Amino acid sequence: MTRYAIGDVQGCDAELRALLKKIGFSADRDQLWFVGDLVNRGPGSLATLRFVRSLGANAAVVLGNHDLHLLAVAHGVQRRRKSDTLDDILSAKDREPLIEWLLGCPLAYCEGSDLMVHAGLVPQWSLSVTLRLAAEVSAALRSDARALFANMYGDEPDEWREDLAGYERLRFIINVLTRLRVCTAAGRVDLASKGEPLPPPSPWRPWFEHPQRRSRDARVVFGHWSALGLVLRPDVIGLDSGCVWGGALTAFDLDEARAPFSVGCAEHQRIRRA
Repeated sequence: MTRYAIGDVQGCDAELRALLKKIGFSADRDQLWFVGDLVNRGPGSLATLRFVRSLGANAAVVLGNHDLHLLAVAHGVQRRRKSDTLDDILSAKDREPLIEWLLGCPLAYCEGSDLMVHAGLVPQWSLSVTLRLAAEVSAALRSDARALFANMYGDEPDEWREDLAGYERLRFIINVLTRLRVCTAAGRVDLASKGEPLPPPSPWRPWFEHPQRRSRDARVVFGHWSALGLVLRPDVIGLDSGCVWGGALTAFDLDEARAPFSVGCAEHQRIRRA
């Protein structure tokens, strides 16, 4: 079995199918790791959800911020945005099983020392801590998803403390795992930052560049940061190559040291950044 990690699909279903053909994916032999944001902005969100769900155990999926947005809209606690391309899912005959399946996906997935999240980790979180905190969010989703979504939005608190409790704690965990790009060594986050990171001596560094981060013993696979592009290091694999923005969709073989595979965005699907 070969494990391929795939960057943010965001409804680029045609590119996903082309990429799987390029890598020679076999559903009875290989496993796909999806770093989150399966849906939204691209034109094929419904087809993407249906396909990935059909893969069963051959797909490992973590939730991204766009996936959570879809779930919040589906639960009636968030309005659709002008840039959303979620109508096909929300009006589909199989909407409920699709939403239920997505709701059951975790915010972190681990095999051995490989950890997959959508966005990042604060320096204070080790692999085991990350999995424990992600499990807290999953438990809240199972208990009362609508209440969690009603309290999910917002940028505060902006610094990690173990004594955070209630929805403040859950909101911080969700924000880090699905929205983080830069933070300080003390675990303070800047969720508004979207472009390229500021150079030193700025304290706001990419989350994976803090040398004291407790997750450095894991290989962290992530997406979410198209402005940064591909990051291929022994300890971090960043795979958001911006397909929905006119870039490419990328797959990386987690088991063999070889160059990543990419398929460019179809010209008719290019959209402007919102």
